[in-house]
Amino acid sequence: MEVLSVPLLRRARAAAVFTAVLVTTCTLPSAADASDATCVTTGAALRYVVLFDRNMPPAEAQAEITGACGVTTIYYAPTGVAVATSADPKFDDRLGRDRAFSAQTAAPRKSKSEETAASPTRSVSAADRTAEQWDMAMIDAPAAHEITTGSRDVVVGVLDSGIDATHPDLRAAVDPKLSAGCTTGSPDTSPAAWAPKSSPHGTHVAGTIAAADDGKGITGVAPGVRLASVRVVDDEGRIYPEYAICGFMWAAQQHMTITNSSYFVDPWLFTCSKSGQRVVREALMRTVAYAAAQGVVNVAAATNENVDMANPPEPSCRVLPAGLRDVLAVSSVGQDKVKAGYSAYGLGVVDVTAPGGERLRGKDDPDNGCVLSTVPGGYARYCGTSMAAPHVSGVLALLASTHPKASPATLTRLLNNQSESVPCPADYDLSGNGTQDAYCSGYAPYNGFYGHGLVNALAAVEN
Repeated sequence: MEVLSVPLLRRARAAAVFTAVLVTTCTLPSAADASDATCVTTGAALRYVVLFDRNMPPAEAQAEITGACGVTTIYYAPTGVAVATSADPKFDDRLGRDRAFSAQTAAPRKSKSEETAASPTRSVSAADRTAEQWDMAMIDAPAAHEITTGSRDVVVGVLDSGIDATHPDLRAAVDPKLSAGCTTGSPDTSPAAWAPKSSPHGTHVAGTIAAADDGKGITGVAPGVRLASVRVVDDEGRIYPEYAICGFMWAAQQHMTITNSSYFVDPWLFTCSKSGQRVVREALMRTVAYAAAQGVVNVAAATNENVDMANPPEPSCRVLPAGLRDVLAVSSVGQDKVKAGYSAYGLGVVDVTAPGGERLRGKDDPDNGCVLSTVPGGYARYCGTSMAAPHVSGVLALLASTHPKASPATLTRLLNNQSESVPCPADYDLSGNGTQDAYCSGYAPYNGFYGHGLVNALAAVEN
């Protein structure tokens, strides 16, 4: 899947108040009426992320947005982050460009959520395809399932393009009551809002985490846990900051155990310190920290740009969400347990690694090196850090099942300690042209390519 740009513009249709997430919605205020000379409504309505002091009263936050010629879509009081819409081009100037930003005004860029996507099999048969899942064998998932397949008390929120809940391998795992669409910045629990549209990406990720262990199709890392479909990818394939903010806040409010984010937030690979970028970075930082404080373990793909995330263009730059403190960043390896050529890396940023696949060069069917999982109506092999991250989420789900009272910090420590150390390769010349394709720093127990090492499902359930 490629994450592209310019989302549909929608307004929240109803107000909602959550227990842990205070939400405020409102209609177009009179101050922003087209007849009012102080506000301009002839332009295209844009969505904005707006920063306030944490726990500012909703009425005060809404009044500021209204006074700036905007409409409050939702206000998350615990983090002081709001999503608003405005057709007035001076909306961000009135609030301050260090407080309000619309990602829709930034130049769109393509972000690769996977390196390659093989042609899917558009049928679901009764055949057992687990023998094709080299990735599960690599992390000892079949052996783990002899001990446990995970607990239904554990919920993994798949922040992605939606999950096909009708797929036989996923039907028992997806919990509709915990699912929501976030492509307005405000959660919408209607099935149409969280179901996939054109992208199979979220369904593929979901299958790796929790596809049923029923002797048919494929089997996920933790087939006994539940999934929540949290759609943060719009119809154009974009993942704007307000979508991700909504997804993490929804996961926190619903007390999910884990979130899986196989994407980076548009419109930049590295989000830095310029005024608009700083707004996005601060909003995501607050949101992810809040989710972690509510007991959520957040997992994210390291991206497929083969960049050193520990050496960004500026010291303040981060890949969002993988580069944030309260997120476990995952790199990708192929069948040889070597960092995939596309995978980003970085000492102190990458926490662990997992199988994401690498195309087999010179083979009749190179896609056999990719990860087989579910897609709407069938199965497909994809390669990418998008595929590596859900293996980690699945192992964490098994850990949470066997340690039901463990905090996010404890689960993270257990995951790191139980991972298999993978040393830096002596030679990383994948193309054979005599030049190193990336440089690994660190030592065997902890390095820039693999973090603390390769995750292991059996280790997660043995202790």
